Amino acid sequence: MTVTAYTLAVLLDLFCLFLGYRFLFQPGPAAAGYGVPARPDGDAGAYLSNKGLNDGTFGLLGLALLAFAGARAEAWFMLVVALVPLGDTLIVLRHGGTKAVAFGIHFATAVVILISAGLLFAV
Repeated sequence: MTVTAYTLAVLLDLFCLFLGYRFLFQPGPAAAGYGVPARPDGDAGAYLSNKGLNDGTFGLLGLALLAFAGARAEAWFMLVVALVPLGDTLIVLRHGGTKAVAFGIHFATAVVILISAGLLFAV
């Protein structure tokens, strides 16, 4: 179970880094993949860059916690971070995104993060 817990945590942290990179360097496609595309007539660049910075920071913080503080600290981090995709679920639903994206991507991500937290607490 230890290998599974650590592997899932590292993969989730690396995924956050990937999302951060994508929002920083490919903001249009990243926003569309999020479920609420950026408006072509508006300048959402700052908001999308901020999302990229936040996601990337979450990924780096998760990796640092896992490497330097251990599984328990990472488990608490994952438990708190699960609030982000839960909030993303509501944002997508409130702003015209599809239920498939809201639940199939964001809510499902929250569930996987909570599973990761549970596995890390069990280590």
